Amino acid sequence: MCATLRRASRALTQHYDEALRPHGLRATQFTVLQALSLVGEVAQGELGEILAMDSTTLTRTLEIMSGHGWIVKEHGEDRRERRLRLSKDGEAQLQRALPSWNKVQKKLRHQLGAERSDNLMNLINQVMSAVTE
Repeated sequence: MCATLRRASRALTQHYDEALRPHGLRATQFTVLQALSLVGEVAQGELGEILAMDSTTLTRTLEIMSGHGWIVKEHGEDRRERRLRLSKDGEAQLQRALPSWNKVQKKLRHQLGAERSDNLMNLINQVMSAVTE
């Protein structure tokens, strides 16, 4: 199960990366932009939990995104805590890339069919719940 899901995940990520390449984004970066757009300001640890990303990968991704000016990092009440939010440039980058992301989403949903697509999303959410309990 692990090998099959990882293989599918890599292929899917490559597919989205290709669609986002003209925008200078990778799928992981787009996902971070999207998450920050939805949650607003959040602690880095919380963002990692939301995205199920390990700390090292998230930190590396955030450094790249910060270098592009897409996110704002500030210290929380505790100086060890990092608070993150989307910058205006990050919001603009998300909006520029969103049509390409949506095009891939729509195409995959069409290829799988609405019912199978919905079933797949439900099953993936069940797997996530099973492994995080």
